[in-house]
Formats: sequence, C-alpha cells, structure tokens
Amino acid sequence: MDILRFLTAGSVDDGKSTLIGRLLYDSKNILIDQMEALERSSKNREDGSVDLALLTDGLRAEREQGITIDVAYKYFSTPKRKFIIADAPGHIQYTRNMVTGASNSDLIIILIDARNGVIEQTKRHSIIASLLNIPYVVVAINKMDLVDYSEHRYNEIVAQYQEVAKSLNLKNVTFIPISALNGDNIVDVSENIKWYTGNTLLNLLETTELQSSTNLTNGRFPVQLVLRPQTDDLHDYRGYAGQIESGIFKKGDTIVVYPSGVSATISAIEVNNKLVQEAFAPQSAVLHLEEDVDISRGDLIVKPDNLLKINQEIEALVCWMDDKPMNLRNRYLLQHNTKVVPAMIKGIDYKLDVNTLEKQTDITQARLNEVVKVQLKTASPLAYDSYQQIRTNGGAILIDETSFVTVGAVLFI
Repeated sequence: MDILRFLTAGSVDDGKSTLIGRLLYDSKNILIDQMEALERSSKNREDGSVDLALLTDGLRAEREQGITIDVAYKYFSTPKRKFIIADAPGHIQYTRNMVTGASNSDLIIILIDARNGVIEQTKRHSIIASLLNIPYVVVAINKMDLVDYSEHRYNEIVAQYQEVAKSLNLKNVTFIPISALNGDNIVDVSENIKWYTGNTLLNLLETTELQSSTNLTNGRFPVQLVLRPQTDDLHDYRGYAGQIESGIFKKGDTIVVYPSGVSATISAIEVNNKLVQEAFAPQSAVLHLEEDVDISRGDLIVKPDNLLKINQEIEALVCWMDDKPMNLRNRYLLQHNTKVVPAMIKGIDYKLDVNTLEKQTDITQARLNEVVKVQLKTASPLAYDSYQQIRTNGGAILIDETSFVTVGAVLFI
C-alpha cells in the first residue's frame, strides 16, 4: 500500500484543522479515547457539537489563540491507501513552517473561504506550492453552506484561481466545493451540492496517481553507510547502503561516483537482505560494485545523465528559519542528503516577495520567514540537481556551526 503525503494550507479561519478533523472522523480513523477527549474538550460549545479542529490544534498556544502555529502531522489510512497529513499555519509569519510541511508533499489542498474568494494569502500559498514544485494542487472551496451552496459563487472563485494557476504555471489543479463543518463532499457525496458531479475529497486523495511524482529516470543514490563486516563468512564483503532518491539501479549498470567522478559497475543489489536484479526509488538498498572504489558516507552514486551539476559555487533559494538574520559572508554547514559540507553566503541577489513574486534587490541580510536568492560557496564540490527537476536531490538545509540549529531551507536552482 503506497503513501500519499499532502499538505493543507489556507488563510486563518478558512477551516484547515476542521477539514482534517472531518476527514479523520468521517473515514472512521478516530479512536474511542480520542473521541472521548474531543467530547470533553468541546463540552462548553453552545451547540453541543464536537470541535473536530482540536484533533490537529494540539498546542496549548494554538487553542488559546484559535489558530494553527506549528505544522501538525496526522496519519490515517483507508483500504486503498495510507496518508500523512501536514496541517500548515496560515499566518505570513509562519512561512518557514509551511515550507517545512510542503517540502515532502505530493499534493497540496489550498482552502478558500467561499465568502471571501481568492485573497492575498491564497496567492502566497500558491506561490510556495509553485516554488516547491508540488505535483498536485487541490483547491477546496470551503464553507459553501454559508453561501447557500451557490454554483454561481463556486464558478466565480474557480475563474479567479485559474488566473493565479496560469500565472504560476501550476499543473494538475482540481476544484472541489465543500463544507468541512457539515461534511459536504469530504468523504460522502453531498446532498446539498448536487450540481457538482466530481470526486469527493477522500476519493480524489485515494485515486491520485503517485507515479508521476517519483522520478524513475535519473538515478540518484546518496551513500549513507559503507558496510564492511569483515567476519570469517563475509571477509571480502563491501556494500554501500542508502535510500534510492530517484531512478532505477540494475545489476550490471555502469554508475559514476561523485564528487570523485570515478566510474564503476554494479555487481549485486540487496533489498531487505535479499539479492535482487534491480531496485528503485524510494527503496532502501545495498549496492555492490565490481571495482574497488574509494567511497564514503555523503558520496553520490548516479546513473550518468546531463542533469546533474557539480559545483562549489551554487545558486539557490533559501527560506530563512532562524531569529538571528542571515548576513553576507556568514558561514554555515550545508547538509545535502547524507553529505555535510561547510558553506558560506557569498552573495544575496534578491529577496522574493512571497505574496507578489516581486524581487527586491540591494539586500545584505535575510530575516525570519524571508525567501532570498543567494550564491553559496562550499568548501568542496557538491553534486546536486535543480529542485524543479529532481526534488529529492535538489534540496538541502543550512545548519548553524555553533548551535547545530537548522536555520535555512535550501532549494537549488
């Protein structure tokens, strides 16, 4: 059974947490003790109903303010698929949290309040979805019950958002009219929106094709561990363990090891301690090579192609995630997959307005939640891809050298 990772995003009070609560509740994914806890927490509500938003708004500060601050993860499954939900905050000051939740998502649900239509934060979330190259976008037009389930209002918002999607080159965009509070078109087909003949939200999530979000063409295998048991039974055993980030590796394939650039041939492949003829993303595997090659943790085994870049000076977009600003010439540790290398901020080209996509130049620092284009200089060559082409090998993080705190999310250009 495969796993769909998806993110919910929207403005404050658009109903993200309620949507997830309704999805879990109607799909029978809430345990009895969770339900009892919800009922106790909701006992003071005037209408006596259960507040489903409390399933994800777990932080006390969130409950007091009535908003989602952190990224709350929930896991559930149906007979057809498993799901990991990231409920991202809506406020602009939590852009870093949304970038974190979106970085591994296959799909994003952007909620729009049917009363308000497309607003500034809708565009901001769509811009982030575009920057992070999320394969599928679902626009859930929520609170349809508050506009009398108007088909005309729904069509107005669809037209508004189609202009946004066109400007950002978003693909695979689907629209669904819903009411998270009442459960319309979440799991069951709504009796109130009979003019809509498409999928319910859950049906769409269950049937979204994931194959297109996994690159099976360009082979990328970051080495996590070199296995040398050196026992009597395995005296000559040398295997390179890790997770295949993209592509397919087969016995007999010619590969190249970076940053050294040495070529070799795959002699054997192990998956789950069994010899196999091939392994593919996102499997964990052990590769064996015919040649005796010097390989260590952090090296990248690739199938030769023309997409891979090997540089010490790298262009990247960085979402800054630390209270302490990023300044020119600052030094950090750059972690890319299993490789960690010292890096310096050589230049800051511009700051990107995540509401309008306007570029502000003459920038010398980046503050919390800001997105900037930078020039990185690494201490040794780095083998990487453009994030837009291969997400799994196109992202990294910046780490403070002294505190080891993650301070920036990096998207290679």
